[in-house]
Amino acid sequence: MVSQGIRKLAPEMDPLRMGMGWMADDLSKMQIMVESTFGDSHPGSAHLLELVNRTADGVKEKGGKAARYFTTDICDGMAQGHDGINYSLVSRDMICNMIEIHAGATPFDGGVFISSCDKGVPAHLMAIGRINMPSILVTGGVMDAGPDLLTLEQIGKYSAMCQRGELEPEKLEYYKQHACPSCGACSFMGTASTMQVMGEALGLMLPGSALMPATCPDLKEIAGKAGHHIMELAAMGRKPRDLVTMESFENAIMVHAAISGSTNSLIHLPAIAHEFGLEIDSDMFDRLHRGAHYLLDIRPAGKWPAQYFYYAGGVPRIMEEIKSVLHLDARTVTGKTLGENLENLKQNGYYDKCDEYCAKAGVKKEEIIRPFEEAIGRDGAIAILKGNLAPEGAVIKHTACPEEMFQAVLNARPFDSEEEAIDAVLKHRVKPGDAVFIRYEGPKGSGMPEMFYTSEAISSDKELGRTIALITDGRFSGASTGPSIGHVSPEAAEGGPIALVEEGDMIQIDIPGRILAIVGVKGRRKTKREMEEILKERREKWQPRPSKYQSGVLKIFSERAVSPMKGGYME
Repeated sequence: MVSQGIRKLAPEMDPLRMGMGWMADDLSKMQIMVESTFGDSHPGSAHLLELVNRTADGVKEKGGKAARYFTTDICDGMAQGHDGINYSLVSRDMICNMIEIHAGATPFDGGVFISSCDKGVPAHLMAIGRINMPSILVTGGVMDAGPDLLTLEQIGKYSAMCQRGELEPEKLEYYKQHACPSCGACSFMGTASTMQVMGEALGLMLPGSALMPATCPDLKEIAGKAGHHIMELAAMGRKPRDLVTMESFENAIMVHAAISGSTNSLIHLPAIAHEFGLEIDSDMFDRLHRGAHYLLDIRPAGKWPAQYFYYAGGVPRIMEEIKSVLHLDARTVTGKTLGENLENLKQNGYYDKCDEYCAKAGVKKEEIIRPFEEAIGRDGAIAILKGNLAPEGAVIKHTACPEEMFQAVLNARPFDSEEEAIDAVLKHRVKPGDAVFIRYEGPKGSGMPEMFYTSEAISSDKELGRTIALITDGRFSGASTGPSIGHVSPEAAEGGPIALVEEGDMIQIDIPGRILAIVGVKGRRKTKREMEEILKERREKWQPRPSKYQSGVLKIFSERAVSPMKGGYME
């Protein structure tokens, strides 16, 4: 065992273990780290201690000894509307760093990692690749929907409607008090749900365990099984980098297309791949999404809350539908290939149980996960746009974009903060045909916060929602809908072309053609060469801004973060 060998170098370790209640016979057992984001931080983490303890029990049942470690995460929802959201992306990297410290400072034979939400799950996946010891990911599932299937992503829309006088404050208060009736990740296919699915698609979770309802007894059972199985993985010395390959990431991206996953995955998956010693980029997403069948009718792009995903068969059912485009020989934590896992699920009653859940909910699985040939869409979910405005790329979730905005030439309205932009939108100083820019919100500019409230203010507006676009070097919530283009790279703080946009520039959006470009000035079209000269002149006059942060973690992040198109991680 790895831990015993290293413990001989530190004779104080055994007595210190005993000082916190370990018995003498525990010292010779296989030692497993159970790391979680448990904390009273938000619904996605507040319930995880029960799963931690069940996992630890599972380790004990197989003759091992578990040690519980905790690094809690923050909630993007609670951080919205104030500068707290600037800490969101950097928290991912800091959680990963803490797990490296935990695993590096004290030896273990294996680890089980338990998290639920936007930054916790990708942080755990990054850490699994970085520390590279036998590991299993367990995710904390998804919360129940509220009355009339109310879910949290609707609150942004209702809030904007209330500010415009379209909804009574009392009704908004009712929605706020009933949108989160249980623990778990938010019940829509936002970033948290998407990344839970990605964990299973990469082969790092037990089959069928991603995105279970947090209130479902099956989730506790999975936690116990993870405790059992990590003992086998550790005994065999099977490490994550032995399992996860480029083919694993291609599988994950194909699943991402089938579920219409969050655009934030384009930050997280490259960052995870980097920790596994692999490099993937936005062009790979664009290539694999082209022609991909989009099957999942789950909010925000679809009809049903996310808890219905498990009822319909979850990740395995999605994979069954898209088997023809997957690498079925990809290896997984079960010791079997992906294809073997899928066949085993057919034999062990997994789908029978899911069908029972569907029957209780009064839905058919085909209403939630469409058959392959009855796809909702056939060109994936996202597109990478490039041009003189985004030489390194920008991302749009076209499944959430009105068709009227697939090809358009708009009038630029640049703002240097979200506060300025949302005020102009709500007060209708933005008009149909405008392209609203929010810049200096990239990783180096302000930590790359979400532009959720502005996107919701636009998409919920009956007039503006189908006639303007929102373009930013920041990012969007996984709940965002509408004509929202994010991750514009290079970002404004680095002098990217988005910093050079002026009022009245003509902005071309062409999703089928994958174009995002400045094509004119003050309503007059320019040739490509003319625009190059204009942008060159503007660049010579542009002055970089002083860093927004002079101390603390955001200063470090602003200095060290790579482009969003590479994963936005700290070098």
